Amino acid sequence: MKMSRAKVDYLYDVMDAAYDAGPIYEVRKSLGHVPLIDKNPQGKEVVPMAPHEAIRYNERTVVERFNSHIKEEFGADNVMVRGARKVKMHSMFGVLVLFADHLIKLAT
Repeated sequence: MKMSRAKVDYLYDVMDAAYDAGPIYEVRKSLGHVPLIDKNPQGKEVVPMAPHEAIRYNERTVVERFNSHIKEEFGADNVMVRGARKVKMHSMFGVLVLFADHLIKLAT
């Protein structure tokens, strides 16, 4: 957290339920960040996020689904070329195929 803060200015810390702990909230707030952490019920009643926080949190999950999908199904986790241009080209092929996959799903 502190290393990231030294390199980048940001306002929100978006995390999943594994990070739902009091000390994490305290450190985030002491750094001047807004913690957006999914609630872990742990046998208790879960208080839902405020609507504006839920919208920001859902943006994170969309990005994670995209990254997961392109890695697991379209080869981004196993690039066998060298050089930034070639890696970028292979990654863009994966994005193109992912786009085509979603178009086909949309059409059916």
